[in-house]
Amino acid sequence: MAIEKLFLSRTFLVGCVILLTQSPAVSAEGAFPGLVLRGLLETLGHPLKVTVMSCWGESDKLEVFKVLSERYLTCFVDDHISRFVEDINDHQTFLVVDLACPGTKQLLKSAGLLLFMKYRWLIVNSKFFVEDNPSEEDQVQFFEQSLADLSLLVSSEIFIFIKQSANNFSVNQIFKHFELAPFKVELFGLWIDGSFKDERNERVTSVRRLDLQGHTLQASMVVTNQETLQHLTDYKEKHIDTITKVNYILTNCLAAYMGAHVNYSVVSTWGYLNTTTGRWDGMIGELSQLRADLGASPLFFTADRVAVIEYVAMTSATRSKFIFRSPKLSFTENVFLLPFDDLVWMCIGGVVLLSSGLLVITGLAEWRVPLTVDDPADATILRPSFRDTLLVIYGATCQQGASILPRSFAARTITLIAFLVLMFLYGCYSANIVALLQSPSTKIRTLEDMLASRLKFGVHDTVFNRYYFTHASEPTRQAIYERKIRQPDGSQSFIALEQGVDKIRNGLYAFHVEQGVGYKVISETYQEDEKCGLQEVQYLQVIDPYYAIQKNSSFKEHVKIGLFRLNEHGIQFRENANLYTKKPKCTGGGGKFVPVSLVDTEPAILVIVWGAGLSATVFTAELIWWKVYRWFQDWKGSRVIRMVH
Repeated sequence: MAIEKLFLSRTFLVGCVILLTQSPAVSAEGAFPGLVLRGLLETLGHPLKVTVMSCWGESDKLEVFKVLSERYLTCFVDDHISRFVEDINDHQTFLVVDLACPGTKQLLKSAGLLLFMKYRWLIVNSKFFVEDNPSEEDQVQFFEQSLADLSLLVSSEIFIFIKQSANNFSVNQIFKHFELAPFKVELFGLWIDGSFKDERNERVTSVRRLDLQGHTLQASMVVTNQETLQHLTDYKEKHIDTITKVNYILTNCLAAYMGAHVNYSVVSTWGYLNTTTGRWDGMIGELSQLRADLGASPLFFTADRVAVIEYVAMTSATRSKFIFRSPKLSFTENVFLLPFDDLVWMCIGGVVLLSSGLLVITGLAEWRVPLTVDDPADATILRPSFRDTLLVIYGATCQQGASILPRSFAARTITLIAFLVLMFLYGCYSANIVALLQSPSTKIRTLEDMLASRLKFGVHDTVFNRYYFTHASEPTRQAIYERKIRQPDGSQSFIALEQGVDKIRNGLYAFHVEQGVGYKVISETYQEDEKCGLQEVQYLQVIDPYYAIQKNSSFKEHVKIGLFRLNEHGIQFRENANLYTKKPKCTGGGGKFVPVSLVDTEPAILVIVWGAGLSATVFTAELIWWKVYRWFQDWKGSRVIRMVH
C-alpha cells in the first residue's frame, strides 16, 4: 500500500487556506448538507479535524467551511487522486470524499488498511443531493456497487448519507464482516427537521457488530507433543503444553462469544526470526503472513515481535522460573557465628578479658601474702600471669574446665562467676547451633546469589527455553548460561521435566521450568516433607504471556472485548486454576531431620586445620630458635676457650 504523506499539521493548515481560495470552480451543482455533517460530528464527539477531499466549487466549500469552522479544523484538498493526509492527530480526523468526483475510487483503493483503521470516513454522492426524490434502495445499491471491491471490514467507520426528502436524511454505516461477506447497512442516526437523532442501540461500534454471523476464524496453536491433541479439553496430562490447553478452551469460548467458528492449524514453535531469510517461522510466521487470524498459544512480549503481530491481553498467569529446594543454612552462612548477635560476641570477649584482668590483679595481691600452708612449687596453683589466667578463662568459655585454680577466696569467686556466666552462654550457643544446622537458607534470592552459590543448574528442554538461554545478552544471565548450563564438553543441561524435578528433590539443584508444570509433577511425586523449602528465582526478563492476533486485524476490538469478558466472568480464572498447579503448601512439619555433613562442620574443621598448622609452625620456629641458640652458645663457648688458650 503506497500512501503519500502530504503535510505536517501547521504546513497542512496553510495549504488548506490556499486550496480554499485558489481551487478550481468545479461545482457539484447542489449544496452539500453541512448541517447534517455537523450533527453527525457532534454526536460522535471525537473528531477535531475534518478533511474534505472533493471537487466542489468554491461556494459549496465556503458554505461547509462556515458551518464547521466554529468548532472543527476544516481543510479542503483538491487533486486528491494521489494525495493523502496522515499526521500526528490521525485518530481524530474525519475524512469526507465524494464519489461524484473523478479519482475518488482510486483514492479509496489507495487508502487500504486505513479504511478500517484510525480514520472515520464519510462517503457521499453529491448527485443524489440535487435529485428530487431518489429512492433509498437506489442510493444504497449505488454505494454497495461502488464500494464492493474495498475492504470496509467490521472495524470500519464508514458513513453514508441517504436522502429521504429535501430536508431529511438518514445517516448509515456500511461494512462487511469479512472480505467475501455481503454488505451490512446499519442505521446510525436521522436528520429530521434540523435536528440529529441518534438511533444507535449501542454506542461502541465493535459491540454493535460483535456477532460475526458464523465467520470462520483461522487460529494457529503451538503443540510440542502430539499427545496434546488428544487431551485438549479433558484436563489430562496437564503438565504437557499447558499454556496451549488453557488458551484452546479460551479461544473456543471467545469464538462462541463472537458468533464465529474456529479452524485450527498446529505448529511446533511460537516463532523466531530467521536472520538468514528475514522471515518468521512458527505461529508468528502464520500470523505475519496472514494465514492465521488468532494466535491460540500466547507468547512472551518482546520488542522485535511488536512490528509483526498485535498483542491483545494476558490470558495465562504463568511464568518460567528456577525452582530449587532451599539449601541448608550452612551452605550459605557460617552457622558457628550466627547464634549470637555481634553485640553478644563483644560482651563475651569483654567478660573473658575482664575476668582475666581481675584474676591477674587478685593473683598479684595474694602472692604478696606468704601462706605457709601452700607449696610455692604446686603446679595446680594459678600464678599471677595474664597468659595463664587468659587460658583458664578460655577453657571456661569452651566448658573444658581448668587444671589450675587461684588460692585466695576473692580470686576463686571471680573464677566461679566467670564459669557460671559462660556456662549459660554455652548452653544458649549449643541449642542455637542444633537449630541452625536444621534450618534452610533464604539467602539465595537473585540470579547473582544463584550464580555465586554451589547450586547446579538444569533447564526444561523446550523451544523457548533453548532460545532465551542461548540468546541471553545481560551479563549475569549470560554467565549463568556459560558457567552453569553449558558443560565443558560442549553439551548443555537441557533435560526432561521428570528428570529435572527429581534432581530438585535431592537438593542443591535449580531447575528452570514453567511454574505450573513443575509444581504439578512436584505435587504428585514428592513426599509432604519434601515440599517444604521450595524457592523460586525468575530468569526470563519478560512479563506474563500475551494473546496475539494478526497485525492490523479488523477483529482486534472484538477479540479484546471478548477476552476481557472471559476474564471478568471468571472463565479465564477457572481454566487457569484447572490446568495450572499452584506451589504446594508445606504440611510436613517443616521437613525431616537432616544429618550433619562435612559442609556443616567445615568452619570447625578449618579451625582444627589452621590451629594444627599454626601449632606446627610455632613448634618449628621454636625448634629452629633452640637449635640456633644452642649453636650460638656452643660457638660462643668455643671462642672463649680459644681466647684462654
